[in-house]
Amino acid sequence: MNIAIGNDHAGTSYKFQIIEMLESKGHTVTNYGTNEENSVDYPDFIHPVAKDVENKKVDLGIIICGSGNGAQMTANKHQNVRAALCWNNELVALARQHNNANILSIPARFVSVHQAMAFVNIFLETTFEGGRHQNRVTKIASTC
Repeated sequence: MNIAIGNDHAGTSYKFQIIEMLESKGHTVTNYGTNEENSVDYPDFIHPVAKDVENKKVDLGIIICGSGNGAQMTANKHQNVRAALCWNNELVALARQHNNANILSIPARFVSVHQAMAFVNIFLETTFEGGRHQNRVTKIASTC
């Protein structure tokens, strides 16, 4: 699977561990995140992930910032991007099953790296249920 990842300074250490895990499982990862822990502006690192998802250059995206909120808001400005901010396993599974989320937003300051890595595994292994959820997902895109 092709995966894009982006992060700000709060997610740097998480990103490196997630990339290592993903690559060990045979996934191809494109790293758009900062590799430093100096303060940066998260949109600079999130927009490229969302563009890759929007243009179908990758299968899924993972974004990481302190609260996960700014990253998720930024990503969701892109068409056909459904970024989900998740802080527990059930939310991750439901984001995929019911909302067909294609970007996982992780709040690094509120979850452990162990939890974040579990979220990534759940995100990759869970499939969209379709059915009654497909009509709802279709209505998410703005028609304005």
